Amino acid sequence: MSNLEEILKTNLLPLAFIGDSVHTLFVREAVLQNSNLKPENYHLIASKYCKASAQAKVLSILSLNDEEKEIVRRGRNAKPKHHAKNASSADYSHATAFEVLVGYLYLKHDKERLNEILSQSMEIIDSN
Repeated sequence: MSNLEEILKTNLLPLAFIGDSVHTLFVREAVLQNSNLKPENYHLIASKYCKASAQAKVLSILSLNDEEKEIVRRGRNAKPKHHAKNASSADYSHATAFEVLVGYLYLKHDKERLNEILSQSMEIIDSN
């Protein structure tokens, strides 16, 4: 049984743990591609995409298949032991679900869909 299968049978929060890292790395790489930035602005720009309210907004707009919707539903219902200091409970719950989805796609090795979701997430934030 794979690690992903074991996680899917229990608590999905480990998927949020890895999903947060994958999403953050994707965003930081995209920010670095803009060579017009001063180094002190990298974090400021990246945080625009990585904050809970942004991830919650993305999740509300993404078109997901049935499998992804189920992962998101379970991720949203997961009960983390802490909460973001600068986010509402609803935003934090939806952001966790977004990170669960990213972690799921990453551990499933579905790179095409993962890149599609991550690219769309940045486009959604840029358009608002």
